[in-house]
Amino acid sequence: MKQLVLDLQLPALPSFEDFIRGENAELLYQLGCWSLGEGDVRFLYLWGERGSGKSHLLAAARAMLPADTQIFFTDAAHDALPASLPKEAALIVDNVDALSRDEQIRLFDHFNTLKDGGGLLLAAGPKPPMLLLLRPDLTTRLGWGLVYQLKPLSDTDKAAALKRRAYALGFELGDDLADYLLRHASRDLPTLYQHLDAANDLSLTEKRPVTVSLLREVLRGDWTE
Repeated sequence: MKQLVLDLQLPALPSFEDFIRGENAELLYQLGCWSLGEGDVRFLYLWGERGSGKSHLLAAARAMLPADTQIFFTDAAHDALPASLPKEAALIVDNVDALSRDEQIRLFDHFNTLKDGGGLLLAAGPKPPMLLLLRPDLTTRLGWGLVYQLKPLSDTDKAAALKRRAYALGFELGDDLADYLLRHASRDLPTLYQHLDAANDLSLTEKRPVTVSLLREVLRGDWTE
């Protein structure tokens, strides 16, 4: 029977500080302006490939909103939009490409409500608004504000992200270990982070350091909790 050393520390909320920016500095700046109500940034849409960090940034922007803001968050891949919302609210919608026909109409109506009332909208999807297979009137609205592509990280940036994640878990990830993961595992950060978490669990359980040999076991699936 394997005994796992439990880490009872609550996970930190997503933030812009723990996001490796790469070539996305301007996007992060505008997200900060959106969250803090600075400038005239009220409507913002970001897009990028799976695993690029869209959901993380939406959660980070949500966490930065003022405490008195009425916030409505919907992951369209799993949840429905609110039936109604105050005109001064902040609406955050992830995976807009998954909206049903009725939900597309509802988001269109919400957009108009927020526009007329001074509210905020932040949305994300896998493609630019005009390439989404959604109602043309909705894609037009999504493109009215700022639109940014979340650019993929370079290998150097991914290695830096892995080292930061490992440090947060309590161990040091050398260049050779980061390079091994990038060469032998799926290259999107969420999957790479999952491998690091599994390696950390195995290291704690068996009281072994994180080495290439241990990472190899994790990637082969030789160990499960």
